[in-house]
Amino acid sequence: MWSRPQRVVMDSGMTNEQFGRVVEQYQKLVYTICYQMVRDHHEAQNLSQETFLSAYTHIDRCREEDMKPWLCRIAANKAKDYLKSAYVRKVQLAREDEDVPESAPGSSLSPPLESSPEEQLMAADGAESIREMIRSLHEPYLKVSVLYFLEEKDVDEIALALGRPRKTVQTQLYRAKLTLQKMIKEGA
Repeated sequence: MWSRPQRVVMDSGMTNEQFGRVVEQYQKLVYTICYQMVRDHHEAQNLSQETFLSAYTHIDRCREEDMKPWLCRIAANKAKDYLKSAYVRKVQLAREDEDVPESAPGSSLSPPLESSPEEQLMAADGAESIREMIRSLHEPYLKVSVLYFLEEKDVDEIALALGRPRKTVQTQLYRAKLTLQKMIKEGA
């Protein structure tokens, strides 16, 4: 996972071999933190690598005995930054309830007042195109996705409504999200 040159001593007095052992010791923990926050295996792997790159770059800021909580904090911050990114916000627009009028106060689909009319139109078009992507999914993902993203039902409610096991609904949602992410990337 982590490639490193041999026998370079860092400012903190830690060699690359020692840092490699730190990576081996904490890579599962860092990955788990990232995955728990972003719920995407690929992104969790990317964020784990970014965490260790950042730790390597700033290793002089941490004492060895504080390594574990320091790495956990970096991982959590990387995941939070990812979740705040424009791409993720675009995907999350799909969760908006289509029954809420776009001009309703408090609706996150209603564009901010300070944006131009062109920006407001683009935001509304983007949300509608994501809704159309959701509606274009095929079964077994269509009903699950509509209930989850557009009607904002939780997994238990969906399982009960569709008569499917909870785990099946979770798997179908996971696969639907991957499909939607692919569709958004291809459409961008």
